[in-house]
Amino acid sequence: MVLSLMNKDKLTGKAQGLSLLHFMLESLLINGIGPAGTVFCKSPAIRVMEQKQWQNHNFMSLLQFLHVVKVSMESSPYFQLVSSSDAYRAVPPGASAPVRIRFTPSKNKDYCHELVCLTARERIVVPIRAIGARAVLDFPAQLDFSKCPVKVSTQQTLLVHNVGARAARYQLSTQSPFSVVPATGALGAGDTVQVTVAFHPLASGAHCGSLAVCCSSGEERIHTKLQGEAVDVNVGLSTNSVELDKTFTTMSSHRTLFIENRSNITAHFQWKAFATEEEENEAKRRQCLLRPPKEVSQENFPEEKETEKVKGLCGDHSALLSSMDQEKMVKVQEDPMLFSDDIFFLEPMEGEIGTNCSAEIKVTFKPLEALEYGSVAYCSISGCESRLPLQLRGEGQGPLVELSSPTLNLGNVFVNTPHVCEVKLMNQGAIDAPFTCLPSATNLGLCFKFAPEEGIIAAGGSQAVQISFSATVLGSFEEEFRFSVAGSPVPAILTINHDSRTFAMPLTEPLPALSSACRGSVTAPSLHFDLAELDFGDISFGFPYTQRCRLTNSSAVPLTFQLRMSDDGTQPAVDSVDQIRRDTDPAWSKGIHFRVEPREFTINPSGGTILPQGHRDIEVTLCSNTVMEFYRRLLVDLEGIGKGVASLIITARCLVPELQVSSPVVLCDECHLKVPYERKILIRNPSHLPGCYGLIPQKRKEDSAVLYSSPKPCGIVQPQSTAEIPVVVAVQALGTHRTNVLIGVFGDERNPLLSDHLMDGDHGISSGSILSSMHYGSGNWHSLLFSRQASYCR
Repeated sequence: MVLSLMNKDKLTGKAQGLSLLHFMLESLLINGIGPAGTVFCKSPAIRVMEQKQWQNHNFMSLLQFLHVVKVSMESSPYFQLVSSSDAYRAVPPGASAPVRIRFTPSKNKDYCHELVCLTARERIVVPIRAIGARAVLDFPAQLDFSKCPVKVSTQQTLLVHNVGARAARYQLSTQSPFSVVPATGALGAGDTVQVTVAFHPLASGAHCGSLAVCCSSGEERIHTKLQGEAVDVNVGLSTNSVELDKTFTTMSSHRTLFIENRSNITAHFQWKAFATEEEENEAKRRQCLLRPPKEVSQENFPEEKETEKVKGLCGDHSALLSSMDQEKMVKVQEDPMLFSDDIFFLEPMEGEIGTNCSAEIKVTFKPLEALEYGSVAYCSISGCESRLPLQLRGEGQGPLVELSSPTLNLGNVFVNTPHVCEVKLMNQGAIDAPFTCLPSATNLGLCFKFAPEEGIIAAGGSQAVQISFSATVLGSFEEEFRFSVAGSPVPAILTINHDSRTFAMPLTEPLPALSSACRGSVTAPSLHFDLAELDFGDISFGFPYTQRCRLTNSSAVPLTFQLRMSDDGTQPAVDSVDQIRRDTDPAWSKGIHFRVEPREFTINPSGGTILPQGHRDIEVTLCSNTVMEFYRRLLVDLEGIGKGVASLIITARCLVPELQVSSPVVLCDECHLKVPYERKILIRNPSHLPGCYGLIPQKRKEDSAVLYSSPKPCGIVQPQSTAEIPVVVAVQALGTHRTNVLIGVFGDERNPLLSDHLMDGDHGISSGSILSSMHYGSGNWHSLLFSRQASYCR
């Protein structure tokens, strides 16, 4: 191989940026080199098809004067300079100097080296390349698949021959819906290999592509045109909708359908959850983005985080999280996204159907609640571009519980009287029915008790429920009770009423529990007095009067009663018997003063129980400490029923009788000084009522001339009769004396009775008669001889 240096000094002149010493070519290319013999290279960059044929080119000098060039080459077993290395050459202006290179290849492969030319001003490097023999693969120019079923892989196999002189390492590539196997490989010179090209269209219509062949030895790519047409085949579902029978919860029902293949291919099917592959891919993308890595780090690695704190590590999980994300994405992408549902199930989920055959699909419906369910499954079948939808519908059936009677008539019931009735809950379904009685929040609803309140009714069985009712208030009622039956939204209605006519409430919409509406009327027991009015007539102040009546229970239940007056005080009243024992009581002159109103009525018995159709005699005692006319009511309270359910009118008139002193002046005979003498004062009662009187104690002073007292100062005078008050008198000074004696009438504190005592006394023992008199009257009271108005009404 000969290279020439050329000096261009005599040419167009020096161009800016160009070397003054110029090689004819920038590189030397030797093509088609074989391993035998030695080649002398004279031609750079000229490709020939046979060995040892070269075209001569020279290096030329661009200088206008002689240029000295040093030509050298690194030591190589394949390339050597024919002349001595590092030899200097003189290149005249416009002339060329040949450089001869010896090339000795050992194998049929590519070689490369460099030739270095050094001048005083620059260094020029000329690359040397030698290209060995090449492989040639005979792929066809076009491959036509014609018409093929959509979503079915159709394959064609090519026998590829390496007609070149060198082994080939090839790589095959194409585009969807085409694929090729094997994609890479090695093929020796003269050898053959089978290459399979597959056509798997996902959409119907014409498709085209290209099969590119690339060899590692540097040959140009070979392209084979690929084309085919995808069509739908005759395959489909026997029905597009499956509606299953009403099914009890916790149980299952079944239906079957068929996938029919009327084509001449074997069809593969899968039941998918999405209608299209795009929706499926979008769902996979959402799953991949569902939880960010930060959230995974905080939630899924608490143990590792604590361990790192103990060990003092930094806790960086970025690499682990990245690995987990990759694994998660791989799992998501590999997920076939088959149909999955908690209520509907398909078997088998995937399979193959032979030519002109059908596959039986079993649909199972397992409802969890008494609801209407619906879902859609999509059948992806090879040979059909679109996924075939299958509508699935079914309705869950809860326990069928009914009441044995739609209406329960209680009639009229007595208050506070227990009533017991019974109904049955019947399970008409095929599954067990757990039930619970829900408590009522109303006051009357609390009067109902159910036993048992909860339980489980076996399929086809019944449960007797005892209803106890005891009303505490009067009046009509309407109550609704609910039995919650697990899994059943529709109740049975029970109406409990007091009317002879029965009716059922219409069900306008499903309720969440078994319910019963209770209606009735609660009436008070028949309880009455034997008198319409209890009249005491005229009564005397401070004297107890008793009247009797009878309380009768004409109902069929025992009654516990309590009696009370409509208006009465709390402090016990004072009667005349107690008052006459208290002769020094200020009440004789100032009247009775109560802190609160007096309790003037006494009832015996005040309470008790009357058996059915029984009675109780009641005594009512009135001891009045108030001058007035009474109009009161005796009220009956029934335990557990109400207050004042019965009453009896009580009337009376309280009076203070007009008592009189028979003699207004009491005269004493001769009296000895300080000797007690007894005299009598007569009290007369002309009225029809008894009276109570009392001698008001004397207010003694040091200069009192006459002292008096009574061994029996108080007493009672009966109607139309008289009473005596013994008075003991003692004269304390000589002379004639006159003393007022006060006599109080119980109940009349305004005008006490007065009596005058007129007495005559002497020193020592009297030698003659001393006249002593007692009379009534005083400057403080205006009274005449005991004649006064003693009776009044307040």
